[in-house]
Amino acid sequence: MSKFSIVQAIRERAQPEATALVQKDRSLSYRKLFERCDALAALIRPHLTASPDRVDRLRVGVHFPSSLDYVPLALATLAADTCFVPIPDELAEEEKRELLARTALDYVLVIESAAAWLPADSQRLGDFELNGQKVLIAKVPPQQAAFPRDAFEALNPAFIRFSSGTTGKSKGVLLSHESLLQRITAANEGLRIGAGDRVLWVLPMAHHFAVSIVLYLYHGATTIIEETHLGEDLLRAGAEQKATVMYGSPVHYRQLVEAPDVAQWTTLRLAVATAASLDAATAEKFRARFGRDLVQGLGIIELGLPLMNFGGAVEAPEAIGLPLPAYECLLKNDDGEEPPTGDPGEICLRGPGMFDAYLDPWLPRAQVVDAEGWFASGDLGKRDAAGRVFIVGRKKTLINVGGMKVFPEEVEAVMDSHPKVQRSLVEARLHPLYGEVPVAKYIASPEGAPTSMELRTHLKTRLAGYKIPLMFSVVPELPLTASGKLKRA
Repeated sequence: MSKFSIVQAIRERAQPEATALVQKDRSLSYRKLFERCDALAALIRPHLTASPDRVDRLRVGVHFPSSLDYVPLALATLAADTCFVPIPDELAEEEKRELLARTALDYVLVIESAAAWLPADSQRLGDFELNGQKVLIAKVPPQQAAFPRDAFEALNPAFIRFSSGTTGKSKGVLLSHESLLQRITAANEGLRIGAGDRVLWVLPMAHHFAVSIVLYLYHGATTIIEETHLGEDLLRAGAEQKATVMYGSPVHYRQLVEAPDVAQWTTLRLAVATAASLDAATAEKFRARFGRDLVQGLGIIELGLPLMNFGGAVEAPEAIGLPLPAYECLLKNDDGEEPPTGDPGEICLRGPGMFDAYLDPWLPRAQVVDAEGWFASGDLGKRDAAGRVFIVGRKKTLINVGGMKVFPEEVEAVMDSHPKVQRSLVEARLHPLYGEVPVAKYIASPEGAPTSMELRTHLKTRLAGYKIPLMFSVVPELPLTASGKLKRA
């Protein structure tokens, strides 16, 4: 009996002549998408060999630019019965080699112009053309797997992605074909994406393909891939392509609300913000301009999209909202109990489509969740009187100032609202009296940096005195993870 395949599930549901993908003047119907997927799988499969005694399936890395062509290439790796491992473009060469080693990759599909990072003793087995770009099929040197190969295979693995690593060492998150289906089904109870939807896509494929794109394909929608992230380009693409849904980060929405009036986007029914904290000002500007709520959601690689702020986008736009029907959410304080309304606690989640294992170090899901199946996210949240959840920080980033708790994210949000601050990072510094104090570094706006006094005055209007950084430093750039989140020490 063959194992369940998410690619086959999408194929069986697809309306062949419906449009699956659009990028500028190019498009693919679902029929053409799967014809291309099958053709690529046929090109790749003869080069993929494993020893007769091997118990686990091959792992294939894909290093290809975000584009229409990424989709059939990624589907082809799954159709070839391998485990798909996306390799983000923005990683440094050493980071790509580390990903290769930690996932024990067997092969890499990489455009020739970006292949310099491959280990010197990699073998070039063949190549093929994909939209004018030469893609190499490379066999990489054998890697020692840090995980049990038989347990890996028993999960029916589809996809490995490393979490952003905002605190400590990032972890490889493994999802099975079955968990992918559960996850996209549960998420769509809130999103309600269907065959009539046209989704404007602005996020990197390597970070979001295996959940978001798979969800759109499974539910028969059209994905519109926009090449640039400039506000006026997003507005023009949304209007010209008659997009009904947009799923992006607050950065995209900030650019969109400030864009010149180059088009009228009247078909939008749902706008979802995720990946970073949404500020109230952007949400209000979006509503004023487009007549639609900007709905924040909690996107988490271990679980998918368990919370969304559908009912509170007007009253509390900065909330991540309430659990979708398939999920449950608890907040737990240091005593393991739900804190009073307004007090912080760790966000704990339970529901379908949870990750199957951490890859390195190997930890099956059963060893990560508690006895009742709750996953501790590491995010600290609080509830308002309506039960809506707000993220207030990461458990590991909390700064303890003489017993008073400071959440860096809260301070950063206020700093970032200063007109002369582009982005900030608040961290702890040891202090002989208070134990820890907050300090800040930030990227100044092109107009110039504010004085320390200006910043303190700005912060005092919205924060308690102990939350105001002791020192401010202007820097040319801040450390970021591959997905654009702040990387914290």
